[in-house]
Amino acid sequence: MKTPKDTKLLRVLFSEDQIRRRVEDLARQISSDYADKGEVLLVGVLKGAFIFLADLCRRMTVPRRVDFIAVSSYGDRTVSSGNVRLVLDLRGDIRGRHVLVVEDIVDTGSTLAYLLDLLRLRGPASVRTCAFLRKEKGGPPVDYVGFEVADEWVVGYGLDYADDYRTLPHIAILQVNR
Repeated sequence: MKTPKDTKLLRVLFSEDQIRRRVEDLARQISSDYADKGEVLLVGVLKGAFIFLADLCRRMTVPRRVDFIAVSSYGDRTVSSGNVRLVLDLRGDIRGRHVLVVEDIVDTGSTLAYLLDLLRLRGPASVRTCAFLRKEKGGPPVDYVGFEVADEWVVGYGLDYADDYRTLPHIAILQVNR
């Protein structure tokens, strides 16, 4: 992995073991909540959620399918532009289906708000949200949260900085020299 010269990993925030245990807990909770609803469609928000989504769906016990959607609001920057654009849409119709949007991190909440508005217009039976990480500064309500984090740049387990650090098996705090 190449390391950007303007960055430095400061410390591990959540270890592989902490992540595994929390994902197992979330999978149990979600499976329990969807036990009487039939199939749930897990909508992974690319690219950041792919590792979390893979681990989560393998541990769930209810019928489930997976689809992906991709949006962009950061690009190669460390601050969201606030302008969210759809990069890749779902492959199928979600009308009448139970949808669980799976995000890597909810920061400002603008991406999640955009996605919820977009998906609700398509007539699903329900739309709920699951975020691996949520920053303390808010955003829309999230139904299932893995961990709360401070307002720092975090990487690993799918989260990146300019497409680097995504494959780290843990979550680390990244120092970015701007």
